[in-house]
Amino acid sequence: MSDIPRLTVSIDPAACCAMGRCAATAPEVFDQDPDTGTVVLLDATPPPELHAPARLCAELCPCEAITVTEG
Repeated sequence: MSDIPRLTVSIDPAACCAMGRCAATAPEVFDQDPDTGTVVLLDATPPPELHAPARLCAELCPCEAITVTEG
């Protein structure tokens, strides 16, 4: 068993207001749909080095379209 906690990211594209903060902050985890501008999840279980940026994206999202679960 690993001592590194697992982090899972989920998105709600319907809640996304297409600000792009997530894609700018963590481009390894998030992108934007080229047609709608809404969030696209690239990595639902990012590696440990991307946990902090993923958490920050959830905090920065003005639409609360990003959820981070740890455990």
